[in-house]
Amino acid sequence: MLKVAFSHSFFYQFDDKQWKNKTPFPPLGTIYAASFLRENGCEVSLYDTGLLNNINTLEAFFNINTPDVFVIYDDGFNYLTKMCLTTMREAAFEMINLAKTKNSKVVVCSSDSTDHYDKYLDAGADYVIQGEGEVTLKELIDAIQEKKDPSFLNGLVYKNEKSTIVKNPKRVVYKDLDDFPMPAWDLIDIQAYKDVWKQSGKEFTLNMATTRGCPYKCNWCAKPIYGNRYNSHSPEYIVRHIKYLQDNYGVRKFWMCDDIFGLKPGWVQEFNKCLKENDLKISYYIQSRVDLLLKEDTIDCLAESGLEEVWVGAESASQKILDAMDKGITVEQIYKATKLLKEKEVRVAFFLQFGYLSENQDDIDKTVAMVKELIPDNIGVSVSYPLPGTKFYDMVKDDLKLKSNWTDSDDLAMMFQGTFNSRFYKKLHRYIHKVFRRSQGVDKLKKGLKNPLSLKYVDWKLVVLLVYYTPTSILYGWQLKNMQNTL
Repeated sequence: MLKVAFSHSFFYQFDDKQWKNKTPFPPLGTIYAASFLRENGCEVSLYDTGLLNNINTLEAFFNINTPDVFVIYDDGFNYLTKMCLTTMREAAFEMINLAKTKNSKVVVCSSDSTDHYDKYLDAGADYVIQGEGEVTLKELIDAIQEKKDPSFLNGLVYKNEKSTIVKNPKRVVYKDLDDFPMPAWDLIDIQAYKDVWKQSGKEFTLNMATTRGCPYKCNWCAKPIYGNRYNSHSPEYIVRHIKYLQDNYGVRKFWMCDDIFGLKPGWVQEFNKCLKENDLKISYYIQSRVDLLLKEDTIDCLAESGLEEVWVGAESASQKILDAMDKGITVEQIYKATKLLKEKEVRVAFFLQFGYLSENQDDIDKTVAMVKELIPDNIGVSVSYPLPGTKFYDMVKDDLKLKSNWTDSDDLAMMFQGTFNSRFYKKLHRYIHKVFRRSQGVDKLKKGLKNPLSLKYVDWKLVVLLVYYTPTSILYGWQLKNMQNTL
């Protein structure tokens, strides 16, 4: 059987913001694909770029493993791979070039290569897999092994003998996710990841996906891998996976990296039951939607099963903006879900998005006011980012002449003509973080005055930092007003 080597193009050290956090996750999608091929008889290896800052060791890896096929298979469960950051694309091209010097066939499967397959084929890749990759990759490897023409395979893009690009129909996503074996965690140097996490001061956490896809239609969200289909592992499969990771790596905390966790009716309730039956105690955090969280006893079961924190796509406190995004939620639901989660002592974090088309100062003010009032436990702030294949991209694509991709996740450049310019939104990004921290500090101060023993060290630290966040938030607010007047 052919030797197949896997890699991926996301280097945490290439992204200053992500590396500074010191909370890297292994490439989950990559080791799912490696596990599937291994189960089907392939000899697999992994060149994990996650903790590297260059590919200087890749040639030695090739010399040791001598792969017949080199697969750059990006982790589709990592939201950063959907952004097609230029650092990732350049790293992929560099790896393709080296692999070709070693006479390996090169296969690429990623969001960026799905959207820009011509660039990867021109860079030397032999095949690009579009969409979900495991089954297509297996069939491609079988065809190469048996010296058959693979051009008939759905999900494949390649150049024919005339150097013309041929794009086959996409493959339908796989429904029965429990058919896939657990990811090949043995290919990952778990201790190396743990060592980086120690520097963060946070408990070591591994990533896990209970689902693939998302059926919602927010018009700025790209879905190049799974489309609008939504399929789910059974709670039993996930609990077996959790038990394996606890028994073999001592992991007790998990990042459920689904686009939307627990969307299938009754899934959260059954998951909670399975954990209890297996006497498994975990803590975990998720991404969800405020409307979904408000259904039935969902919040109760999530809290009972060990949910520590939920990130919700609040985006904006302006109903006008939410409706323009086709978000499908209301501002009232954001407020209600946040308050209910806090009552259950579940941390709440907001994804906030500024710069969407038609946004004005009033919309921004509403979002800032929401942060002040609800005081979430964390926020993630970005500006609207046009991704190929989305309605939003089509609305602004004529503006994307000078720049169509961010260099890294901290770029924050406005790539289309919005109400305000990049300088304004970068200042707003810093301003709302300072307002957020000031609001947290004031809240902790009030609680501390009532009961000093109720505050932890981190709470008192926020109180002390009020001497910094109060004047700087006022200064930044003043600067924003002046910037607005000059635009």
